[in-house]
Amino acid sequence: MVSNGIKPNEASITAVARLAAANGDGDYAFDLVKNVGAYNELPRLRTYDPALFCFCEKLEADKAYEVEEHMGSMGVGLEEGEIAALLKVSLESRNEKRVYGYLQKLRKMVRCVRGETAKVIEHWFAVFEGSGVELDVDLVREAVSRNGGGWHGLGWIGKGKWVLKRGSVDVGGKCCCCGEQLVSVDIDDDETERFAESVAGLAMEREVKANFSEFQNWLEEHANYEAIVDGANIGLYQQNFAEGGFSTSQLDAVVKDLYNQSGKKWPLIIMHNKRLRALLQNPSTRELIQEWIEKDVLYTTPQGSNDDWYWLYAAVKLRCLLVTNDEMRDHIFELLGSDFFIKWKERHQVRYTFVKGKLELQMPPLFSVVIQESENGSWHVPVAGNGNDSPQSWLCVSRPRACDALEEDSCMEGTKDSNDICCNSKFLSFGRPESLTSCKNKLQSQASFQESDNKITALTCKRKERSPSPSYLHVPCDQRHQ
Repeated sequence: MVSNGIKPNEASITAVARLAAANGDGDYAFDLVKNVGAYNELPRLRTYDPALFCFCEKLEADKAYEVEEHMGSMGVGLEEGEIAALLKVSLESRNEKRVYGYLQKLRKMVRCVRGETAKVIEHWFAVFEGSGVELDVDLVREAVSRNGGGWHGLGWIGKGKWVLKRGSVDVGGKCCCCGEQLVSVDIDDDETERFAESVAGLAMEREVKANFSEFQNWLEEHANYEAIVDGANIGLYQQNFAEGGFSTSQLDAVVKDLYNQSGKKWPLIIMHNKRLRALLQNPSTRELIQEWIEKDVLYTTPQGSNDDWYWLYAAVKLRCLLVTNDEMRDHIFELLGSDFFIKWKERHQVRYTFVKGKLELQMPPLFSVVIQESENGSWHVPVAGNGNDSPQSWLCVSRPRACDALEEDSCMEGTKDSNDICCNSKFLSFGRPESLTSCKNKLQSQASFQESDNKITALTCKRKERSPSPSYLHVPCDQRHQ
């Protein structure tokens, strides 16, 4: 093509690279990718695949790693197929550090691994006896907490052979094979800070900067909330009928339910100022609104503002629950990045329904369906069924002492059902299991809920009281005692 004066594009370069790889010439396939810039073209994942897979199949690990490094320099990310290939070549070369790194990349990339990927992982743990070290428990727990739960990233822990089993996880998050309690995985500390900064930055571009800065300052002094409530979303829920309006009774039901569940801690309602004026002028709602104002339960956003920025920022900054049915799909949320945002929503969003006037809160999942690395060094890998992201089974990788606690037939009994139910464990309708983090870290992230005697009680620790802050910081003076 070049000799005939024809400029190749990315598609034609990829086609030639595939031919080269099919003939076992991964070096030429890689050279083609490295020179793609000479034709003012940008390589894509498919452009790299021929060289990468060729090197992996020929067990040329160092060359495969070089391709991966070049991909990173060009901003091209790995997907499950590529990670599985790199995992396999690292396995064959007994590169423990690389295998650990690719397991972590796989954890970030997918929810459930494909069956063929699971087989590669199984093969590794079947031949790898573990040359890890015994780490300080507090150090590991601190790392798990800092990372948002579900992994520590400190390397292999412990030594000796692994016990591999295929089983299931019950609806409460307990592995039927080893008894390990899986957790709900959050974004990590650094991601949380960047997320909050991104929301604040975007908000200040679109809001009156002084108004949003005032809210940030107020929130710094009132940082003990464990749930944020989208007032308009709840008040207007199912009100599209002739006599419908803003339902303070629905909003009050949510507030009281959260208050009772969280150990008598009030949530924070965020609502636009224009709604507050109307509610204060209504004799039937004035007393309730005044009560919320006096108890610092209500923050009103100023005229011309978008209250979405306020309740989102508060929930992210305080690392707490967000009660709203808003799917957060419009343009302002698209600015934040889909994958990152989806993970945060799963961990923090509380949805609700009113069935015949009765409130039902739908708490976040008790545990996350993702690869999890435990404090003791064990691994749990969800394996996808055919054509979906739901786990057909879980691969449990643990030390012998972890599995000794449960009988063999108990584990295998759980795999008979297609659903994630096993081991005759007590089933929790909803809530959140006790985490392994300290009380301080747990409270900083959010409230924890657990079922007990058919009631929902909060698993919280004592925390300092909010500093006194008069309601006039966020409610106009002329509205406080009308």
